[in-house]
Amino acid sequence: MMHMTFYWGKEATILFDGWRTATWTGYLLSLLALLLASAFYQYLEAFRIRVRLLAGAKPASIPPPASSDPARAPLLLSSSAAGRWPARLATAGLFGVNSGLGYLLMLAVMSFNVGVFFAVVVGLAAGYLAFRSSDGEDLVVVDNPCACA
Repeated sequence: MMHMTFYWGKEATILFDGWRTATWTGYLLSLLALLLASAFYQYLEAFRIRVRLLAGAKPASIPPPASSDPARAPLLLSSSAAGRWPARLATAGLFGVNSGLGYLLMLAVMSFNVGVFFAVVVGLAAGYLAFRSSDGEDLVVVDNPCACA
């Protein structure tokens, strides 16, 4: 039976039918796995931001384009932008993996089990504290404030 309101108990189905908890040991191990997955989500987000910063950095060996007017050639990439495509591809791949993990965490919370909810929220907070709450040296504007992005 699928719950439509929050409940507390050791019996929960998390993400798929094969991940059911029936004992306290299995339930607590599942909560630990969700907590670690949530912290890993924050680690991946911090790593993606660092890769994005590297992708945005201009290489020193490539001179700037002669004409920096985007209206003259709006569809052509400058030589410096074309040289950064591997980093941009890595950033896009990390964004996809991180979004997928974020949606899986959201679906786990939608089991409506209070323990699962707290494990994910505490894991996100602990991951943020460990990986993303620096003294502002990694402060960048993120594309989307959505938790899954």
